[in-house]
Amino acid sequence: MRKKKAAGILASLLLAAGVMAGCSSSTSGGGDKASDKGGDILIGANLELSGGVASYGQSIKEGIDLAFEEINKEGIDGKKLKLVPFDNKSEAPEAINGATKLISQDKVTAIIGAATSGNTKAQIEIAGSNKIPLLTPTGTAEDVTFKDGKLNDYVFRTCFIDPFQGTVAANFAINELKAKKAAIFIDSASDYSKGLAASFKELFTKEGGQIVKEEAYVAKDTDFHAQLTNIKGAAPDFVFVPGYYEEVGLIVKQARELGIKAPMMGADGWDSPKLIELAGKDALNNTFITNHYSSGDSDPKVQEFVKAFKAKYKDKSPDAFNALGYDSAYFIADAIKRAGSTDTEKIQKALAETDGLELVTGKMKLDDKHNPIKSAVILEYKDGEQVFKTKVNP
Repeated sequence: MRKKKAAGILASLLLAAGVMAGCSSSTSGGGDKASDKGGDILIGANLELSGGVASYGQSIKEGIDLAFEEINKEGIDGKKLKLVPFDNKSEAPEAINGATKLISQDKVTAIIGAATSGNTKAQIEIAGSNKIPLLTPTGTAEDVTFKDGKLNDYVFRTCFIDPFQGTVAANFAINELKAKKAAIFIDSASDYSKGLAASFKELFTKEGGQIVKEEAYVAKDTDFHAQLTNIKGAAPDFVFVPGYYEEVGLIVKQARELGIKAPMMGADGWDSPKLIELAGKDALNNTFITNHYSSGDSDPKVQEFVKAFKAKYKDKSPDAFNALGYDSAYFIADAIKRAGSTDTEKIQKALAETDGLELVTGKMKLDDKHNPIKSAVILEYKDGEQVFKTKVNP
């Protein structure tokens, strides 16, 4: 198994090297795409459509599909947007393969995806070398767009970043839940989980809170009783679990079974219908998440989106990943319109200059690190339903 995995990664890197070395000006930044000469504007979607976090990628694609239908009613300068999907199977080597194929074979104008920060980072060098805008709807790690003092010029995001979510969670725990002693339970292999935990811990302790226990697990674990027993013994009045729904659902279920009654909280990684299946409705009572949007928000733009989404998807209520996929489609379409071309360097410039674009998840204004400055919401689970609690401005 290890040899096969290593061989797969090597093959992916070789493919990527071929793209970076072999693309001519007709398939990289500055060159006119085929869509400039008529036909569709091709947009890649490098998403987790299967594998460990398939719920995220599937939701993002649903949002993109709805947005493209709406945008294509009028089109962009007489052209229509066409989505070219690629399933990265929730794996970084496959995300590399996806970026390679979408750029070298499909000749896309831009790529939307991936859902996770790690699978987005896997594409950064390929996208940058070929001057193809890469837009992640939900890659929240701070170093996706800016790392080691350097801006990744062609990488953008529709979501806010992890440190903001962590500080929002800490403020909520202290000010709303009056927590004084917190436990933190992280996925030690996840930059997402570790980043959120760090920002939560920094503010929580700065405001006088005490971290009484820190425990860790690894993705794909299913038995958390030992760590949860340790957490219970520390008697926290709040438990922060910044992870993904597959493990979090089991963690919440097992925590309640062990008698941990303290409020538990996470971030957007919890947001999946699968969470309720894994944890159970009762176990999720008295749990909270920070998120990018709520279908319960009374904002007219939110309610218009909810209505359109339910009409297309048989009364299904849209989650934050649906909304961020939808917003990402409008974000890239707006940039193409303002660029007046599918020249990728012009689109990159238009994306970077976005200021005041009204989207479902908030008004889009980018800072100098290509991060949106926008609000967050806090949701509470009540009997298996997400209930809008409050909106937090940056």
